[in-house]
Amino acid sequence: APPIAPMAARRSADEMRDRVVLGEFGVRNVHTTDFPGNYPGYDDPWDQRRFEEAFRVDVIREEEDTLEFDMVGIDAAIANAFRRILLAEVPTMAVEKVFVYNNTSIVQDEILAHRLGLIPIRADPRLFEYRNQGDQEGTEIDTLQFQLKIKCKRNPQAAKESSDPDELYFNHKVYSKHMTWVPLGNQTDLFPDADFRPVHDDILIALLRPGQEIDVLMHCVKGIGKDHAKFSPVATASYRLLPDITLLQPIEDEAAETLQKCFSPGVIEIQNINGKKVARVANARLDTFSREVFRHEGLKNLVRLARVRNHYIFSVESTGILPPDVLVSEAIKILMGKCQRFLNELDSVSME
Repeated sequence: APPIAPMAARRSADEMRDRVVLGEFGVRNVHTTDFPGNYPGYDDPWDQRRFEEAFRVDVIREEEDTLEFDMVGIDAAIANAFRRILLAEVPTMAVEKVFVYNNTSIVQDEILAHRLGLIPIRADPRLFEYRNQGDQEGTEIDTLQFQLKIKCKRNPQAAKESSDPDELYFNHKVYSKHMTWVPLGNQTDLFPDADFRPVHDDILIALLRPGQEIDVLMHCVKGIGKDHAKFSPVATASYRLLPDITLLQPIEDEAAETLQKCFSPGVIEIQNINGKKVARVANARLDTFSREVFRHEGLKNLVRLARVRNHYIFSVESTGILPPDVLVSEAIKILMGKCQRFLNELDSVSME
């Protein structure tokens, strides 16, 4: 066989290093190339200056509880470290102990305690310490106390023939808004303008009927998602690689319209050039890669689907306790702390 021209070889090596290619039945080039000597002619040892030049973070969309940002120039292991730290290692405050003084509702005590634990509490965890192991009594520096005391009564003014519980009873729905903060020790002085409360007021905790009541005291403590999912500060934290769609030759008229239907809305646009409809890739980022295009015999060899190997699109959705940008910066601090701890370990181990 004739030798491949050096340019073509270089191009195919570039593609293997920079792109993950999606085929009809599998994915190519998924292995990482992060160590030297993997490809002849490439200088691959890690270099801080080169990393700093290539690395960037772009915030794409920032709303109240959601953040979408791009992290470019990192390896999958680092991206995954951020994702896992966001899920399991950024601390929050959540209900840990529930002292039940009275509960005559049909919700059993342990189910009630579990439901209360999962309610996100708007309290900045950075203001508190972790509670010591085996500590039964909380103190003002490590515990937030909430009370939930509510009793259901009949409404004497209700119409006789009414069957609507909202009309017949008072307090028959127990919501998270009924949880009230009870300051411990000197917390009123420590947090003069604090507004500790559940993130959402309308989380339904239980349903009551006349005569039934709930009287509980709750202790919120600081914890991490590794110990229990109730401490996780995010609803979701995920990343995906940036899609890269290449049309290998012009696709026109009916084929262009079929192609447009194969991708998510907004990915392919159809332009009118000299009376012909011609497809072009408008915004590959929007695609979810259903691989629908591979079902069309005439199209499947005209399109290359790939993902950019070092371009991660993160989406972080907070539970509302802390804004997502704060969560990301906290995750970065935690990763830095881990690295520092590891370096200290290395320093302290005597060379043998």
